[in-house]
Amino acid sequence: MLGARAWLGRGLLLPRAARGLPTSRRGSSSRDKDRSVTVSSSVPMPIGGKGSRTNCSPSVPQKVPNRLISEKSPYLLQHAYNPVDWYPWGQEAFDKARKENKPIFLSVGYSTCHWCHMMEEESFQNEEIGRLLNEDFVSVKVDREERPDVDKVYMTFVQATSSGGGWPMNVWLTPNLQPFVGGTYFPPEDGLTRVGFRTVLLRIREQWKQNKNTLLENSQRVTTALLARSEISMGDRQVPPSAATMNSRCFQQLDEGYDEEYGGFAEAPKFPTPVILNFLFSYWLSHRLTQDGSRAQQMALHTLKMMANGGIRDHVGQGFHRYSTDRQWHIPHFEKMLYDQAQLAVAYSQAFQISGDEFYSDVAKGILQYVARNLSHRSGGFYSAEDADSPPERGMRPREGAFYVWTVKEVQNLLPEPVLGATEPLTSGQLLMKHYGLTEAGNISPSQDPKGELQGQNVLTVRYSLELTAARFGLDVDAVRTLLNTGLEKLFQARKHRPKPHLDSKMLAAWNGLMVSGYAVTGAVLGQERLINYAINGAKFLKRHMFDVASGRLMRTCYAGPGGTVEHRPGWRRAQCQLCVGPQPASDAWIYGSQRLDGQVCVSLDCLLRAHAPCPCGIARDGPRPLSPPADPQADRDLWRSPGQGYQGSAAVCPLHLHP
Repeated sequence: MLGARAWLGRGLLLPRAARGLPTSRRGSSSRDKDRSVTVSSSVPMPIGGKGSRTNCSPSVPQKVPNRLISEKSPYLLQHAYNPVDWYPWGQEAFDKARKENKPIFLSVGYSTCHWCHMMEEESFQNEEIGRLLNEDFVSVKVDREERPDVDKVYMTFVQATSSGGGWPMNVWLTPNLQPFVGGTYFPPEDGLTRVGFRTVLLRIREQWKQNKNTLLENSQRVTTALLARSEISMGDRQVPPSAATMNSRCFQQLDEGYDEEYGGFAEAPKFPTPVILNFLFSYWLSHRLTQDGSRAQQMALHTLKMMANGGIRDHVGQGFHRYSTDRQWHIPHFEKMLYDQAQLAVAYSQAFQISGDEFYSDVAKGILQYVARNLSHRSGGFYSAEDADSPPERGMRPREGAFYVWTVKEVQNLLPEPVLGATEPLTSGQLLMKHYGLTEAGNISPSQDPKGELQGQNVLTVRYSLELTAARFGLDVDAVRTLLNTGLEKLFQARKHRPKPHLDSKMLAAWNGLMVSGYAVTGAVLGQERLINYAINGAKFLKRHMFDVASGRLMRTCYAGPGGTVEHRPGWRRAQCQLCVGPQPASDAWIYGSQRLDGQVCVSLDCLLRAHAPCPCGIARDGPRPLSPPADPQADRDLWRSPGQGYQGSAAVCPLHLHP
């Protein structure tokens, strides 16, 4: 990362962006990777974050809240009792930086991010680090889900000037909001291979005082380089490639990078990437009689099955964790995001229609069952996420995955009943442990447990088919299925007594749109009116609480208030969001068969979307995704236009001169 490399010599080194921006490596979805800062890219830090706590009470002696106490964002409220004099993104912070001639320290994250929590606990709760930030910087904290416009701008900088990007994202800016140093997670103190956050602050302070003009010049070079990079030229070509040509290129790239053994399209970490799976299904549709078409179908179905059998799926409570830290889909990063549940429900419903295999429909129903139970507001809306961290027991310090992992002893105590008819002495617990790969020592590799929080613990992941497990013990397949389901239900009931992960009760219009589609599509595919009713209620929620009739636009964010109420942050009615749900493209009509949503859904969605043309892909343009050139090349160029250069874009997004 740039932030670390900059300190190897004397003073700040020129970021690579100023020397000519390299193209990103193929297959590195670094925007979705919680990478950490390292001195050498060959010594990566572990993936993941800590600090989101079940409540937002301060865990340091200092009790006086900072400005963030007045915010609605769960992420900002988690930092409200830090000794850091945080500002929310806005004009007050910018004016202070200009008046006092101080650099801005911008920290971006979200409330369920494990390494965001870790940096808060290690650095932002540290009194000495807080003093350094307060004396020499203007510190600004941003929830990337509230302000994706801010996040995108500075993530572009971090990705362009370092080996990757992710959250927490930490960037130092000039008072005019131009970035000059950035990275992701910093440990508090120097290590053998890592530069500490305190060291970074001291050296930036020194350089700002002694070589400020050089810093400003370098920052301008970076901005110029990024502007040049955002220019998309057709060269000598007069006509862009056809859709068929681009589809073929996409398929070939996916085919070349496919993991034949475990599915997916990368080594590690592995993300669900349902948009890729949906593309493969669409490609199969238009190439059904070709070898490539069959290959596309096979890649998508195999990936979905491997994911559903892996530890990235919560076999006890259903739903999917955010990503797998290993190639095998075994050890997840444990947070659960709404947008993953929404898109994966559609992908598994499509897989069921294509294959006729009820395995996929069962997974889709499980996802929606989890969302209804854990992520649903009583008014019909859907919450954003559940945390990766929670206390193993009440009163204890939160740990990653504590809510989801199991020891052999726990399972044995919960499932002591003997299994009748087995060819050897066997309990229900032993049967479940064999099928899901639990061991006495734990099935989590130390390389996947950098903080040593998961020693002796197990993540449930399917090791054998039902047929193989049944044959191993001389049992009937249906009997094994019943025993495993009963065992999982007992684990689920026992897990209810554990402290729950923090819930991010923020509700985003676009993610809610995805979830409305998830319920609507799955309900239509499976012919279940109950699921369609969830879609109806979700659409009504959006219309009632997030649709501004006066302007005909959707607000991006609202929040769960006391007593089941819904609240909005004052002055944020400008924040706009495009929501794309409802009818799918004509080419995909076969997937949904002859079943259509009833008139009530269609009318509700039409009311919501009157002022918004649906995007071609039929999904909301939101949620984590690899950063790529926009459809309008000028759009990203405007993001980097300096103040006073005649910015003509949306009033909601004007980075480098961003509106508060």
